[in-house]
Amino acid sequence: MADTCPETIARVQPLMLTRAVRGPFDYRVPSAEAGLEVGTLLRVPFGRRSVLGVVVGLAQGSEIEPERLAEPEAVLDGGAPRDLVELAGWIADEYCSTPARALALMLAPGVGRGTRAKQALVAEITPAGRAALSGADRLTAAQRAVLASLIGGPRLAAALGTPALRRLERRGLVTLSLRSQVRRPTAPAVGHASAHAPALTPAQRAALREIRSAVFGAARRDSGGGARYLLHGITGSGKTEVYLGAVEAALDAGRDAIVLVPEIGLTPQTVARFEARLGSLVAVLHSGLGQGERFDEWQRLRSGAARVCVGPRSAVFAPLPDVGLIVVDEEHDQSYKHEGDPRYDARTVAQRRAEDRGAVLVCGSATPRPESVVALNRLRLPARIDHRSLPAVEVLDMRSAHHPLHPRTRVALAELRSAEGKAIVLLNRRGWANFLSCRGCGEVWNCPNCEVSLVLHRLEGSVACHHCGHREPVPSRCAKCGSPALARHGAGTERLEHELRAALGDERFPVFRLDADSAQGKDRAALTLSRFAEARAGVLVGTQMVAKGHDFPDVSLGVVLDADQTLRFPDFRAEERTFSLITQLAGRAGRGDAGGIVLVQTLAPEARAIVHAARHDSDAFLEEELARRRALGYPPFASLIRVVCSAAEARPAAELARALHARIGDGLTGTRQATLLGPAPLFRLRGRSRTQLLVKAANRAASIAAVRAAVEEMAAVGSKRKVNISVDVDPQ
Repeated sequence: MADTCPETIARVQPLMLTRAVRGPFDYRVPSAEAGLEVGTLLRVPFGRRSVLGVVVGLAQGSEIEPERLAEPEAVLDGGAPRDLVELAGWIADEYCSTPARALALMLAPGVGRGTRAKQALVAEITPAGRAALSGADRLTAAQRAVLASLIGGPRLAAALGTPALRRLERRGLVTLSLRSQVRRPTAPAVGHASAHAPALTPAQRAALREIRSAVFGAARRDSGGGARYLLHGITGSGKTEVYLGAVEAALDAGRDAIVLVPEIGLTPQTVARFEARLGSLVAVLHSGLGQGERFDEWQRLRSGAARVCVGPRSAVFAPLPDVGLIVVDEEHDQSYKHEGDPRYDARTVAQRRAEDRGAVLVCGSATPRPESVVALNRLRLPARIDHRSLPAVEVLDMRSAHHPLHPRTRVALAELRSAEGKAIVLLNRRGWANFLSCRGCGEVWNCPNCEVSLVLHRLEGSVACHHCGHREPVPSRCAKCGSPALARHGAGTERLEHELRAALGDERFPVFRLDADSAQGKDRAALTLSRFAEARAGVLVGTQMVAKGHDFPDVSLGVVLDADQTLRFPDFRAEERTFSLITQLAGRAGRGDAGGIVLVQTLAPEARAIVHAARHDSDAFLEEELARRRALGYPPFASLIRVVCSAAEARPAAELARALHARIGDGLTGTRQATLLGPAPLFRLRGRSRTQLLVKAANRAASIAAVRAAVEEMAAVGSKRKVNISVDVDPQ
C-alpha cells in the first residue's frame, strides 16, 4: 500500500484586534489552492464568524487531524510579501503589540473592504477601421471623427461615446475591451522641479560617493549591506540632491528605494523633485490619497512597475521586492512615531528593514536626534549651496512685553511689506485663544471628556478640545454664576493671522495660515504652500507645519513667537525640540539673493537651546545634550517603555496598573540598570481615566520582553474588567 502524501497545512493569523486571540491557527489547504504562500490573504471561518487572515507559515502536517481542520473560504488579492510578514513578527514583539495588528500594516490599502483595481472600457481601431477611413467604407462625419481620434492609439470609450463605438464594433471597425486603469495621485505644484541634476558642492559629492559605494557594495552582497549614515547638513545645504543621487545609485544597482518624509502634505516640493527626476518609477503612498489611488500605487510597487516609494512613516512598509536603500528625511521629526497600536517608530523600523534586506540606511537632518548622532556614521554638509550664509538670528526678550509682537518684530514686518518681501511666522499653538474664563467667578471652560481646557476658535464660533475633538458653541455667559464677562487668555495662529491681516494685509501683501485647522481636507496644505510660493509678497503664519523642509528662496524674514513654549513641557526632549524648532524655522529664511534675518521672541533668552539655535551651533548643543542624558540615564543611553491602563473609572485602571507593576518588576529582576516607576495617574482623556508605569533600562531587549510577558499575562484580566492596556516603546 502506497504511502499517502501529507496534506499541506496553512498556518493562518486571523486579523482580530483582541490580545486574547493567540494565533496562528491551522487550516487545511485544498488541492485547488496548492499555490498558497506566506503572505497570502485569506477569508477563513473562525468560530461562528468569517474573518480575514494572513498565511504566516506552511507545513506538511498538523497536530490536529486534517479532517477536523476547516478550509479557507476564499483567497484574496492584496496579501503581503514574505519579508514584510517577517517584519510584522518583529514589530509585534518589539512594540509589545499583537501579530494581527502588525500584519494589518503590511497589506494593500482597502483590502477586505471591496477596494480593487479599476477597469475601464477602451476603444482601439482595427485594420478594417483604418481602411474605412481611407474611403473603403461609407462613414458618417461623426463616425469618421471617432475613428480618426483612435489613430494615435487606444482611448477611453466614455470620452468618445460608448453607443457609437458599439455600432462601429459590430461592423468590425473598432474593438472594445476592459483594461485596468491606474489611478495616479495628483497634488498642487509648489515651486519648480527640474529633471536635471545641478552641480554638486564638494561636500555633497563626498557624501554621495560614500553612500554610492555602500549601495553598490550591498548590491554585490560583498560589502555595504546594513551601512547606516546620518547626513548632518545645515538647512539649505542640499540634502535632497544627495538623496536623489543615492536613489539613482540604488536603481543603477538593480535595487529599489524608499524615501520617508515627515508629512507628505507638507513636502510637495520633495515629491515633485523625485517625480521630475525619476518619472513613473516613483509611487507615492500616504493616507491623504483616495482609497483607490493608494491601492493602485501599492500594486505598482508590488508588481515592480514603480521602484521608488515616497511617503510618510507608513511608506516604510512599501511592498518593494528588493529594497536596497531607505532614506529618512528630517529624521528628527516626531511624526515618524505612530500613535496607534502598534506604536512603532518608522526610523527604528527602517533600520531593521535595512538590516534584514542588506540595504543602506540614510537619515538626514539639520538638527539630528542625539540617538542618531550616537548610532549612525555621520556625513557632513557644513555649508549652504551657492555659498549663501545662514540668516542672522536676533533673540528678543519678551519678559516685559504686553503685546504678542515685539516692537522689533512689528518694524521688521512693516519694512518687509514696503519692500514687497516674504516672511514666515511660527507660533506653535493653533486657535484664537488658549482658553476662556469667567471674570466673575474664575470658572474655566473645560472638555467634558478630557481634563484639559477648551481652545477658542473664533472664526467657527466654537470652543474645542484638541485631544478628543469635542466642540461646543462659544458661551455667551458663565453657566456657574451667570456673568456675561468672559476673558480670553493667550493667542494662537488664528488670532495672529487676524491681527497681521488687520495691520499689514491687502491684495499686495496677503497673509496665509497653515495649521491643522486650515489644512483639513485633501491637498489643502499643499494648496496653501503653492499660493504662498506663487505670491509676489506676503506672510505665511502657522504652527510647526511651516518649519518642515520648505524651500522658498524669496523668504527673507523668519519670526518665532513664544519660542520657549516647548521648554515648559515636562519632557526630557523639551530642549532638543526647542532647539530643532527654532533652527528649522531659521532655515526657511535667507535662501535667496536677498539674504535673511530671523527674530526669536522668548521669555527665556538665556536658555541654552535658544542660545545655541541663535548661533546655529548644533555641535555644541548636541555635546551638552548628550552629556546631560548620559548623567540622567535617558536615551540613547537607556530605553523607555510606557504602559498605560485606561478605563471608564479610575479604580480598575489603577488596580490593574498595580498588578502589572508587580509582574513587570518580577520580570526585570536581575536586569542591569532597570528602573520601574509608577503607577502614576495621568489626566483623563477621551472619557477614560488613565494610570501609567514607566520602565527605564539599559538592557532594551530584556526590558521589552519583561513588559510583553506581563501584558500578555494580564490581557485577559484587563479585558474582563474593561481596562485597556497600551504599551509605548520609545514614547515621544
